[in-house]
Amino acid sequence: MITDILRPRLKVVFCGINPGLSSANRGFHFANKSNRFWKVIHLAGFTKRQLAPEDELELLDTDCGITALVERPTVAAAELSAAELRQGAQELIDKITLYQPQVLAVLGKQAFSSAFGVRKMQWGRQELKIGNTEVWVLPNPSGLNRATLDELVAAYRQVYFRLIEKSGES
Repeated sequence: MITDILRPRLKVVFCGINPGLSSANRGFHFANKSNRFWKVIHLAGFTKRQLAPEDELELLDTDCGITALVERPTVAAAELSAAELRQGAQELIDKITLYQPQVLAVLGKQAFSSAFGVRKMQWGRQELKIGNTEVWVLPNPSGLNRATLDELVAAYRQVYFRLIEKSGES
């Protein structure tokens, strides 16, 4: 089992769909070499250097965290049932209610739609909030996703700039 990287009042919690087999075997989030998560969050501004999966606890130093919608590892997220995704959504709501980050970034539109029962949604900030936490849906950085690196960075950077904007509102 992979451990959540969470603490109260983080700026952003990135929520993957579920661990892939590489991540489950290595014990770190986004550990598959084809996954672009670590590169994307660095290029988007969240980290000063590109972290490796083994450095994941350093994310807390940047006020970022990681969790997953479903804990069960699979080769592909498409292997998850709708019931697993809905159960994961309820558990995620409980975590976010407890930890209250500024932003929850769910990484994957189809998984978010199935888990939360939201249809006809756009990428980016959602109408849904969990307490005071804004909910965003960003493209999944998996190597299976056809989005380019530039497209991923641009989407994640929107959250980064929103957090800068929110810090000015305080």
